[in-house]
Amino acid sequence: MKKPHLVIFGKGIVVGGSLLVPGVSGGSMAMILGIYDALIRSVSSFLKDIRQNLIFLITFTAGALLGMLLFAKPLLFLVDTFHLPSMYFFMGAVAGSIPMIFRKAAVKKFSPGVILYPLIGILLVYLMNLLPAGMFGSRVGSGFTHFFMLGLAGIITAVALVLPGISVSYMLLMLGMYEDTMYAITTLHLPYLLPLGIGGVVGILLTTRLLEYVLDHYTKASYLVILGFVLGAVILVFPGLPSGFGWVLCPLLFLIGFFLIRKLSALEN
Repeated sequence: MKKPHLVIFGKGIVVGGSLLVPGVSGGSMAMILGIYDALIRSVSSFLKDIRQNLIFLITFTAGALLGMLLFAKPLLFLVDTFHLPSMYFFMGAVAGSIPMIFRKAAVKKFSPGVILYPLIGILLVYLMNLLPAGMFGSRVGSGFTHFFMLGLAGIITAVALVLPGISVSYMLLMLGMYEDTMYAITTLHLPYLLPLGIGGVVGILLTTRLLEYVLDHYTKASYLVILGFVLGAVILVFPGLPSGFGWVLCPLLFLIGFFLIRKLSALEN
C-alpha cells in the first residue's frame, strides 16, 4: 500500500473507532484529521473521477471498518458492565459538542430564529421518541419488514455520518439500536449489518449533495436545528440519577467527556 493510501487507511481507522462512541461525531473527527472535505468531495463528485474517488473511498472505508471491529467489543463491555457511568460520559461528550455547533451557526445577533430553530430540532427528537420501541428491528429479527426497517435506520443514521457535530452512535442510542448494533459488529452478524450498511450507503448518496446545499445556503438555520437536535438527544437518553459513589463518579465522567470533546473541537479549529 502506497504511503498516501496508508495515511488515508490510518485516518479511516480513527474515524471508524470514533463512530462507535456516543457523543463523538465522525464528521468532526474527519475534520480534525483533515480528511472531511476530501470525503464529501469524493462522494458528491464521484462520477468526475470514478477511479480516483473509488480508490480513496475503498481505502478509507476499509480502515473505518477495521476501526469499528477493534473498538466495538471494549465499548460494548463498558456499556453493559458500567451502564450509568458510561452514559454520563457519553452525555458529557455530547454536551461538549454544543459550543462547536453553535459556533458553526455563526450567530451575529439575536433574532427569533435563534430560539425557533433549536426548538424545531428538539421537536424532531421528541417525535422520534414517540416511535414504537423496537420499531427499527433487533439483531434476532427476520423477514422483509425487519430488513427494510434496518435499511431505513441506516438511511437516517447516514445524516449523522455526513454532518459534523452529530454522533452516529448517539443517533443509534436514540433509535434504541446502539447495543444491538455493537453486538452485531462484535459477532459479525451479517443479517443485521448488511441492510444497515446498505441503508447507510444509500443515505450518504441521497443526502450528501442536499446537505452540502442546505449548509451552504442556510448555514445559520441548519446548525441551530442541529443544536436543538443535540440538546434534545441529551435529554432523551438521560439514564437517571446515580446512587452512592455514583454521585462522585458520574459527574466526574460527564466533565471528562465534556472537556475531551472541547479539546477535540479546539484541534479542529
